[in-house]
Amino acid sequence: MAERRMFAKTIIDSDSFLDMPLSTQALYFHLSMRADDDGFVNNPIKIMRMINASRNDMDLLCAKQFVIAFESGIIVIKHWKIHNYIQKDRYRPTQYIDEKSQLTISSNKMYELNVPESDTECIQDVSEMETSCTPRLGKDRLGKDRLGNIEESKEKTPDKPAHTKKDIPPTIEEVKAYCAERKKGVDPKRWYNHYQANGWMVGKTKMKDWKAAVRTWERDDYNAGRTTNGKGNNEPHSGERKEKVPKYGEVL
Repeated sequence: MAERRMFAKTIIDSDSFLDMPLSTQALYFHLSMRADDDGFVNNPIKIMRMINASRNDMDLLCAKQFVIAFESGIIVIKHWKIHNYIQKDRYRPTQYIDEKSQLTISSNKMYELNVPESDTECIQDVSEMETSCTPRLGKDRLGKDRLGNIEESKEKTPDKPAHTKKDIPPTIEEVKAYCAERKKGVDPKRWYNHYQANGWMVGKTKMKDWKAAVRTWERDDYNAGRTTNGKGNNEPHSGERKEKVPKYGEVL
């Protein structure tokens, strides 16, 4: 096997090669220096460890097709025939016959994988770095699916009624209808005007259920001429007589 290896400037000075990280370029040089006379390397993992290269460096070389990897773990330098010309008296054929049988040499002296006609649709376009045979669900498709789910959920959600018993404030017609239904003698206009004047407050708390407030008026007999003071206590009108409550020990 020849001890000298050469590199063609058309390959190592190309933008595609120089755009790679220096660690990836170094790995390419080391693989090429240790390849056999047909460009095959049987220990790429060992070489990666020797120079402290990462798996990403090897993947990048494969993605940009500077090397071709086989399932057996062996790789071949794609542009080997461009880099090196070995005289017949020094040439030693590779022992990796099975891997070599999977290759052809193109008109520009590059190794190419033999691809069956049924697999031609799956050839990877290196410039796009994507395979057309792999189904992909892009962001646009995901966005449409999520939007469709949201719209579907909106359609399934029943519309809320225009007014419920907790809508604050209610209309005077709703109050009249509820008081008529209850038949407890609550004056709807007086009730409505009372809470409209105090900002629909029950004591210091904002009213949450106006129907419950109507029922409270029924229990507390607000229609019997009583109103509430600022503290929420019932007080008689000015003309109403107060009953005297005797103190303890006082003689009536």
